[in-house]
Amino acid sequence: MDIILVPGFWLDASSWEKVTPALVAAGHTPHPVTLPGLESVDAPRAGISLQDHIGAVVNFVDGLDGQVVLVGHSGGGAIIHGVADARPDRVARNIYVDSGPLGEGGAINDELPADGDDVPLPPWEGFEDADLVDLTDELRASFRARAIPQPKGVAYGRQHLHDVRRYEVPATVIACEFPSSLLTEWIDAGHPFVAELARIRDIEYVDLPTGHWPQFTKPVELGQAILAAVERAG
Repeated sequence: MDIILVPGFWLDASSWEKVTPALVAAGHTPHPVTLPGLESVDAPRAGISLQDHIGAVVNFVDGLDGQVVLVGHSGGGAIIHGVADARPDRVARNIYVDSGPLGEGGAINDELPADGDDVPLPPWEGFEDADLVDLTDELRASFRARAIPQPKGVAYGRQHLHDVRRYEVPATVIACEFPSSLLTEWIDAGHPFVAELARIRDIEYVDLPTGHWPQFTKPVELGQAILAAVERAG
């Protein structure tokens, strides 16, 4: 199976480097992607939109044969949902890593402080304690050294969806900083935060307790969780 791995904010394809070995060992072909504007600290980010990031992954899907599995971490969840909307017949499963689908008109995070066209990685004090579980001082230093500013247009831009067949794409949510039981409670309560998630017909939840960046804090376990979900996709 071709597995396209979409990183969250401030990260490029290399952020998956400790996750992919389990996928390769099982005979799958992982494709970690670097999204437009995330090529380097000096890359131009003006005018790059959420639709541009979705379009980049759609183009990647179109360059492959057969069905694919999409993996999206954090803000990457909005992107893979947009890809499933654009190519519902090509996606065997969406795997949301501490993330979920973003509904029509939603923004990934338009409250992050921007500097011109850039959204830099905020200081650690700007995150919730739950985000930072297991992220040691060494991992924090490594993350900050590799962090690339996120294009403001991606963080602040609005999701636009067109095809209700996206709800037929099976999904796995790998819950990290919050247990899956909390997500299901929100769904049962009709919380707007999970309204789009609640519309997916075939969904499973997997708990991987750690902070918001399991590709750094528990990469082996994350690789195994992704592998298990891929195997269920056939």
